[in-house]
Amino acid sequence: MISRSSIDRIFESARVEEVIGEFVQLKKAGSNFKGLSPFTDEKSPSFMVSPVKQIWKDFSTGKGGNSVSFLMEHEHFSYPEALRWLAKKYNIEIEETEQTSEEKAQMNERESMFLVSNFAKDYFHDLMLNSNKGKAIGLSYFKERGFTDETIKKFELGYCIDEWDNFTKAALDKGYDLKYLGATGLTIVKENKQFDRFKGRVMFPIHSMSGRILGFGGRILTADKKAAKYLNSPESDIYHKSKILYGIYQAKKEIAKQDNCFLVEGYTDVISFNQSGVENVVASSGTALTSDQIRLVHRLTKNITVLFDGDAAGIRASIRGIDLILEQGMNVKVVQFPDGEDPDSFAKANSDADLKAYLENSAQDFINFKVSLLLKDSNNDPIKKAGVIRDIVTSISKIPDGIQREVYVQECSRIMDISERVLFSELAQLLKKGIQEKSKTNRQQNRNYQNSPQQDPNEPPPEYFMEQEQAQMGLVKGGPVSSQKIDQLSILENEIIKILLLYGNEEIEFIEEVINVDDEGREKIALRKYENTVSAEIYVHLHEDEIEFSNAIFQEIYTEIIHQLNQLEKLNIDDLINHKNPEIATIVTSILMEKENPNRQLSDWEGQNIEVKSALEVLAKGVNDVVYNLRRVLIGEKIEELMNAAVKDQGVSIDLEVIRNYTNLKMRLFEKLNRVV
Repeated sequence: MISRSSIDRIFESARVEEVIGEFVQLKKAGSNFKGLSPFTDEKSPSFMVSPVKQIWKDFSTGKGGNSVSFLMEHEHFSYPEALRWLAKKYNIEIEETEQTSEEKAQMNERESMFLVSNFAKDYFHDLMLNSNKGKAIGLSYFKERGFTDETIKKFELGYCIDEWDNFTKAALDKGYDLKYLGATGLTIVKENKQFDRFKGRVMFPIHSMSGRILGFGGRILTADKKAAKYLNSPESDIYHKSKILYGIYQAKKEIAKQDNCFLVEGYTDVISFNQSGVENVVASSGTALTSDQIRLVHRLTKNITVLFDGDAAGIRASIRGIDLILEQGMNVKVVQFPDGEDPDSFAKANSDADLKAYLENSAQDFINFKVSLLLKDSNNDPIKKAGVIRDIVTSISKIPDGIQREVYVQECSRIMDISERVLFSELAQLLKKGIQEKSKTNRQQNRNYQNSPQQDPNEPPPEYFMEQEQAQMGLVKGGPVSSQKIDQLSILENEIIKILLLYGNEEIEFIEEVINVDDEGREKIALRKYENTVSAEIYVHLHEDEIEFSNAIFQEIYTEIIHQLNQLEKLNIDDLINHKNPEIATIVTSILMEKENPNRQLSDWEGQNIEVKSALEVLAKGVNDVVYNLRRVLIGEKIEELMNAAVKDQGVSIDLEVIRNYTNLKMRLFEKLNRVV
């Protein structure tokens, strides 16, 4: 792990305007910088960067944060990858926290494998472009496929000369260890002999999401029937074929921008599409699609369009992947190319405009595609047709979202001319069976959870996730929570966080009502003035009533703020801006950059000779109002909860005294808020 001191040095050195300036053209706008959003297509700039606060905000998408969060959003780096990128840019040497000798050895081994793989990529690419054999064989092959110099450079294509150990000798001469050449599979080591795995093949480097070389695919150029046409690197500590997608590094920005990912099978499919201007495309590299590969795409978009060639047998073999995509909560469309065509050949045979038009016009929903495909085999046989319907409903049952499931059932009913009631009955049985199977699995996991001393005590047990899933499917008792209630709480909680962030350290004068009782038992209200910081005042109120936020992220931000107050007696906003949780950084940034929104409507109070009080002048009332309102909503919920409990369970009597006390308290809060009831 990167040490805390190294992280602090990175944040101290990084300048948000310099980092973002490498990816976005920024122009000075007062004390800030302005530019076009890198996440959407827009004509009017809504992307703002504040050098003073060291934060950015994209008002077209709502995204925001610091230098690290920008790299995570734009380059899709992980948190450590973003830190390492910044460390390299600002020449900061990273210190690692203390590791065991075993952990250090494992990390060094992996790093050595990455270094060897990167050397191989550069060697194969350079050899193809600058050696006679490379140009005559490797480069000419790619040129015959129609790939331009720019495309070859973009995908860092290469060639391994058809000699037993040409590459291995070159790597050893450069000081690379034979151990890591063997571990990556670049060199096959047998006793005292070693030779190149990919000799005589053109090379397709396989990148990680962040651009590191994980492995290679190699295509043979001779007509040797004994040799595989395509050969991939063997599984290793850095290369797991089922967990990567070819082209994800080159496609990630466009996938996020287009909010859609095209999925193909082969390397050349990806490259041809890119050259035709369709850059949001990745390949499963000829393997059956896996959940890990789908999750890679899910980091960038919820929408996948699967591209099938005209080979019906190949389609049927690959159609299982659609159910896997649906299970991940993603939206699936399908495009089928004409008979005899695949994505590579179709892209070459058509203009860029025609290719894009075909993809747009031919995309169909998975259910229509699957029905049309499977019905061809049924030949109007009622039993086979029933099997097709059951197959479609099975796919629908994979969808986690209940509303989407219902819409697809209705669509299936229309297409297959069968009643919705029958389909919903079949769907309910499949869902019940799935829940029972998951419940069985989760019970076993829970036993492991209870017996495992390594289990994180802060992580909820598997039953928690099971209950959430059942609730989502509508299979547990209890109605939906009122959206109005949630909205009210969320708005008030957001306002409290906003006040804490903007004015938490301000010390202002508050007025408190003090109730005195005279000798005759009469109440008299007196006003007491006192000074306190805004953050301390809010903490006292919420702590006194044991109030917790309904929004988990707001609660986490609030907890961080209170921790700072207890430790430092002062709120440090930078710690929240630079928080490792990107959601926290985004919320904090959004609040701090609210005034910088270029689309914000400003009122011309001065031009109308209207005197407006400053925020600090009305801050005390703002703090009291938001706290009183939060109490009011929570008390209203408590009253409703007591009433509902009595209605649901006839044996429970309503405690009128308790409800009366809550109602009186609510009325007093209304009075304090100067509301008319």
